[in-house]
Amino acid sequence: MSASSFDVLAASGPVREAARLLGQAARTATACDPVKPLIETDGIDAAYTVQHLLTEEALAGGRRLVGRKVGLTSVAVQKQLGVDQPDYGMLFDDMAYGDGEEMPLSRLIQPKVEAEIAFVLERDLDAERPTLAHVLNAIGYALPAIEIVDSRVRDWKISILDTIADNASSGLYVLGGSPRKVDAFDLRLCGMSLEKAGEPVSLGCGAACLGNPLNAVVWLARTAARTGRPLRAGDTVLSGALGPMAAVRPGDVFEARISGLGRVAAVFSGE
Repeated sequence: MSASSFDVLAASGPVREAARLLGQAARTATACDPVKPLIETDGIDAAYTVQHLLTEEALAGGRRLVGRKVGLTSVAVQKQLGVDQPDYGMLFDDMAYGDGEEMPLSRLIQPKVEAEIAFVLERDLDAERPTLAHVLNAIGYALPAIEIVDSRVRDWKISILDTIADNASSGLYVLGGSPRKVDAFDLRLCGMSLEKAGEPVSLGCGAACLGNPLNAVVWLARTAARTGRPLRAGDTVLSGALGPMAAVRPGDVFEARISGLGRVAAVFSGE
């Protein structure tokens, strides 16, 4: 979708109403009904336009864009939602928490966690059609990460249009403190274990993310360049889940371990 397409669809009343509903749900931490009925005529382009409007509102309100997240990196989930590609959302500065830092549940509505590999860029990725070579040259290092996904849509009753419009169902994220160069471990075969109170709640590996997490970054780099907001040096990219999501309850502590990359913990407040 081109930047000019955003401008055309942004004038649509239904698109603006969908943005208003999701924005209000985020501000009040109260879920809303699905927005699909409002935007399904124009499909995925309309959903990304809603996300674009909410992004511009966030930036105007003082939030800072620090990267992107890739979603729908599981082929099984893509088939479930009737799509043949991932989606993406924006990462803002106030979404980031430190390893082991307590996160207030009051900021979330119906959170779930998933373990991922995060990449931090040291060079811009603004070529018209970035290749794997461009991506490898741009990545500074990788980190273990836990993404806290959340939905502003009641009871997670989402379609592909709802999740895209809702910033790819983003919430918060935590990065580990053990940076590694991408040639220091096997991105495709690295095993992942996500534990709660010492018990595994999700298992997976790098191959679960589009066959290799780098494939997700290549897709994102191309998509971001095409839409006029390319990835920049310093950006963080959450490349997609390595295993199934796990639900969050008050006081939960999750620890993710990714072989060759290290560990990271997500800690939630008791209320």
